[in-house]
Amino acid sequence: MSTTRHLVNRRRRLASVAAVERTTAPPRSIGKQGKDARDPEAAPTPAGSGPADEAAAPEPEPPRRRRPRVTIRLPAVLCAVTVLLGGFAAWSFTAADALNGDAGRSNTALTDISRTSEVKGQITEAVDAVFSYNYAATTKSEQAARTYLTGKAVQQHREMLAQVRAQAPKQKLVLTTTVTGSGVQFLDGDRARLLIFADQSNTRTGASGETTYAAAMFAVDAVRRGGTWRISAIDTFTQ
Repeated sequence: MSTTRHLVNRRRRLASVAAVERTTAPPRSIGKQGKDARDPEAAPTPAGSGPADEAAAPEPEPPRRRRPRVTIRLPAVLCAVTVLLGGFAAWSFTAADALNGDAGRSNTALTDISRTSEVKGQITEAVDAVFSYNYAATTKSEQAARTYLTGKAVQQHREMLAQVRAQAPKQKLVLTTTVTGSGVQFLDGDRARLLIFADQSNTRTGASGETTYAAAMFAVDAVRRGGTWRISAIDTFTQ
C-alpha cells in the first residue's frame, strides 16, 4: 500500500516538474516550413542576400570622371594666344614697313615715267657704243668709253675688251653689240640700276669672213652727271 502511494506521489512530482518546464521554456517560432526559428538552417535570410534580391538590386553606378577645370586654365590659354597673335601682327607690320621703307619709297622706277624712260634710252645707247669694237676704228671705241663710262666701270670695261683688242688687228675683228631689252630695277634721283639683254656678233672680216653670235645678260649701275647718264659699274653675274 505504501509502495503504491509512493509511486503515485512520484508521478505527481514528475508531472509538476514537466508542467513547470513547459511554462518556463522560451516560446518557439515556427517558420513557413515548420522548422524552429532557432534552427540555423531555418533562420531567415537577411534582406538583399538571396538570389532574387541580388537580381533585383540595382547595379552600382560607375565612378564619375572628374572634369578638368577648364574654366581656370582657359584665360591663360587665351592670353598666350593673344600674345602670339600680337607678336605675329607686330612682325608682319615691321616686315611690311621694311619693304616699304626708305629704300622702297625712294625707288621711283615705276612712278617717275619720264626719268625712267630717259635713263633707259641713254644707257641703251651707251652699252651699244662701249661694247662694240672695230679694229679699223679704234678711236671711236676709245671715245665712247670716255663719254659713257665713269668710276670703276672704266677699268672693268678695259679688262673685258682686252682680248678683243689683242686679237682684232690680226683677225680683223668687228664686234657689234645691240641691246634687245632693258629694265630699270632701281631709280633714285641721279642713281639707277638696269638689267640689260643684248645680242653680240663677232665678225672676222679677213679671208674667212666668219661671224659668230652670242647673247649677253648683265646689269649696270648708272649715275647722272651734267644731264647725261653714265655707266658707273658693270655686273656680269660671274661671282
